Amino acid sequence: MQVLQVQLEVGPDPAEVGRARRWARSRLIGSGIRDDEPLAETLILLISELVTNAVVHTGCPAVLRMLFGSTGAAGTVRVEVADASCRPPQQRHAAGEDTGGRGLELVDGLADRWGWQPEGAGKRIWCEVDRDAPLFQVVPVHPVTQGVRGPQGVRDAPGAGDTGREPHRTPRALRHRA
Repeated sequence: MQVLQVQLEVGPDPAEVGRARRWARSRLIGSGIRDDEPLAETLILLISELVTNAVVHTGCPAVLRMLFGSTGAAGTVRVEVADASCRPPQQRHAAGEDTGGRGLELVDGLADRWGWQPEGAGKRIWCEVDRDAPLFQVVPVHPVTQGVRGPQGVRDAPGAGDTGREPHRTPRALRHRA
């Protein structure tokens, strides 16, 4: 299997996060992931969170890497952000009014897998998204009502029976929670 790897050096300035998003979006398009696909938006959000964490919490430059497993619909996209800090990432649980502390919670909910490992004097945080995994899963309960398969099984969807609405969909974050 061929793996395409691209990388970008990111400066220790929070303004670099926007540059990293633009760069990543162009590399996704080059790998065959259309800009308007939900997968592209998920990956850009993951990249934004990981790069922001590296730049804001370490104050050091970082390296963003994207690895594309195989071309076409199948395969995995791996995102890695390496920084010079040896401090492990700390997943926090933000309160309702907190303005920060949700980054790794988002990564945990959106990625199929994620983790971190030491790299040189610092660390590398990574996440993976399977290209062929559905981002949403709609499960019909009966002809009139749509159901949602969530962490506790099938339940009625909001607005069930209202034929003027689209079916409710379960985001990847709920689909992967057990």
